[in-house]
Amino acid sequence: MICTDGTFDPADHKPDELDAQPWVDEMTRRGIRSTGNRLRAAADATTVRVRDGEPLISDGPFVETKEQMGGFDIIECGDLDEAIEVASKHPMAKLGMVEVRPFWTG
Repeated sequence: MICTDGTFDPADHKPDELDAQPWVDEMTRRGIRSTGNRLRAAADATTVRVRDGEPLISDGPFVETKEQMGGFDIIECGDLDEAIEVASKHPMAKLGMVEVRPFWTG
C-alpha cells in the first residue's frame, strides 16, 4: 500500500520525485507486478459498516489517522526480502511510506 501522511502535497515536490512509471516499468519487466493504481483522497471515501443488520454509511475514512493510503500495487515476490527490496525502490518510500502486507492465504 502506498501511503502518505495527511499533510502530503504533491505540489511541494518535483514531478520526477513523484514519477512511479520507472518503478512500474522495472517491476513489470521483472514479472512481479500484477496491477496497481492511485486512489482518490480519503475525503472522497465512503465507509460502510453493518450494525444490527443495518448498513451505516459515513463519508470519509472510518478512523482519523495521520497516514492516508494513496494507492496500491500488487506484487508477487519470492520472499519478504524481495518485497522489501521492491518497496524500497518505489518513489513514495522516500516521500511517504510503502506498507508491505501479504495476502491472507489458507
